[in-house]
Amino acid sequence: MRADRLVALVLLLRQRGRLTSEALARELEVSTRTVLRDIEALSTAGVPVYAERGRHGGFALLPGFRSELTGLNHEEALALLTVGSERGERIFGLSAALGSAMRKVVDALPAGHQASVSDAAQRLLIEPETDLLSRRTVTEGVAAAVMSEVRSAVLSGHKVRFDYAALDKPPQQRTVDPIGLVTVRGRTYLLAIREGEDRTYRLSRMVTATELAEPAQRPDRVDLDRIWRERTARFLAEDHLTVLVRIKPTRREELLNAVRAVRAEEPEPDAWLRLEVTFEDLRHAVWALWQLGTDVEALAPDSLRVALRNRAATVAARYEEPLTGP
Repeated sequence: MRADRLVALVLLLRQRGRLTSEALARELEVSTRTVLRDIEALSTAGVPVYAERGRHGGFALLPGFRSELTGLNHEEALALLTVGSERGERIFGLSAALGSAMRKVVDALPAGHQASVSDAAQRLLIEPETDLLSRRTVTEGVAAAVMSEVRSAVLSGHKVRFDYAALDKPPQQRTVDPIGLVTVRGRTYLLAIREGEDRTYRLSRMVTATELAEPAQRPDRVDLDRIWRERTARFLAEDHLTVLVRIKPTRREELLNAVRAVRAEEPEPDAWLRLEVTFEDLRHAVWALWQLGTDVEALAPDSLRVALRNRAATVAARYEEPLTGP
């Protein structure tokens, strides 16, 4: 790991010129103390890196210094393949590897092309954190240790054991044969087989994870697209509460973050949206729609409308009379 970091440090200095220890620390995702130790190690190894003092100071390499440092390691190649699939972002815990790989790709280009590629990269932005309505992209947090263990088990073909906290339930231990990882709308899922049955797990609900030495029992080749489509179809066919709602477009993403699935969606003449969605049960639907206030209206089923009306009546009665006294 340190060797890869030292290579990345040299490439950063070659491509960007002078950089402060703070800037290097941000790029390499380490502390400034680690950067200073790495700079010292490079100097000891004969790499001509020097420090410039003052307000605009930092670390730099002697002009013209080059070394063959462009070989891709396994994770860097994997990161590039993930991005090349047209579905890759900063996912599956590969963001650091992706940054390192891209620096090596740029460094391998002819000197005359490096500047134009760097300029082009600054003019392309993929999936910013907010859209034009200032709505932030919601991405579920996954512990780095969990992601690393699960990803390693998927790629090496080993069983994985984890503690899984399903909705409103205490964590329970599971041992599965992993098939693949899928990321959809900021949520990452593990597709697996457990005791001969297909299973799908959200990584954000894994408390711990450990790759086992035992080989996984799974097919040698896999079509994740097909498997995901099949599991989605089965999921939609399960016995959940189906709800028909009208909602303002500005609150759509909030609704989608709460539902289990979306069955249909179409615009309404008044610029609202009509969606058919599924929830776990009536309690889940009441909780989710209550958060959206008057920006959403439940059209069906009647049981949901009654439940929301009763809750609203209870709240209105609570505030009907002003408080007396100081």
